[in-house]
Amino acid sequence: MPEKFLQQGEYHLPVLAAAVVEYLVTPQARVIVDATIGDGGHSLALLQAGNSKLKIIGLDTDPNSLAVAQQRLAAYKTRCSFSHGNFRHITSLLTARGSPAIDGVLADLGLSSRQIDLPERGLSYLEEGPLDLRLNPFLSQTAAELLAALEQDELVRLLRDYGEEQRARAIARAVIHKRRSRAIATTTDLRRIIEGVVRGPLQVKSVARVFQALRIAVNDELGALQDFLPQAFALLQPGGHLAVISYHSLEDRIVKQYFRELAKTCTCPPELPICICGKESQAMVLTSKPMAPAADEIKHNRRARSAKLRVLQKR
Repeated sequence: MPEKFLQQGEYHLPVLAAAVVEYLVTPQARVIVDATIGDGGHSLALLQAGNSKLKIIGLDTDPNSLAVAQQRLAAYKTRCSFSHGNFRHITSLLTARGSPAIDGVLADLGLSSRQIDLPERGLSYLEEGPLDLRLNPFLSQTAAELLAALEQDELVRLLRDYGEEQRARAIARAVIHKRRSRAIATTTDLRRIIEGVVRGPLQVKSVARVFQALRIAVNDELGALQDFLPQAFALLQPGGHLAVISYHSLEDRIVKQYFRELAKTCTCPPELPICICGKESQAMVLTSKPMAPAADEIKHNRRARSAKLRVLQKR
């Protein structure tokens, strides 16, 4: 419940809020979908910046975060609606609401501070807690259950593909060895295994990468993003904006490549003297380079330091 969340501290600070407002609160914007509404910080900024006709549809895979957003946006309840669900199902979630005309879509792919700071979620290796890592508590498999089921080579691939961890094989070997004698059930159990393999200044980064890899796998985050992007674009009205904030290279690469494909015109081989494919650009990329937080924002919100914002306009 939101009350439990709010005991952990203030609301999560939205990253790059001013830029999000600049790109999404356009003169024609009437309905904006906040596809990962979290604590509702971005939605609040959008509602405050827009006129009284602007409405927000908030989605989130985490029911607790959705409840916090509803509480935070209570003053705007006539201009907000909410649905529990992963953004990979954005089409069906909006269809259930009558398929409104959408002028903007925002997806902030990061975790909220509140999610990270709740030990029972297991999202932080700094706190003792169950090795869960699910963003949606209704998902069937926890990180502990995934670790217990994977073969060594599967775990190596997971750590390399989702964590870009160079010591993946050694860490996977240590995990397999440890689980033969006892279950790896807590964040501390896993952190100690990694610390036993990786020494020195790279240790903390390896721990973070392993936890990231498991979280991505448990929640199928990259698959969900790949499902979401074409649906979000299809739902937009001509002239509408799609904005995505990513936090690591795996996410950002998917967004960048998808935006680039939509913005392409001719795809004919360069040796052809004239275009025969007739392909026209479907969108215009509004951020030639991703926007990053300024130093002052990072000073007040350290978790914003890796954020990258990319924005696309539908033709």
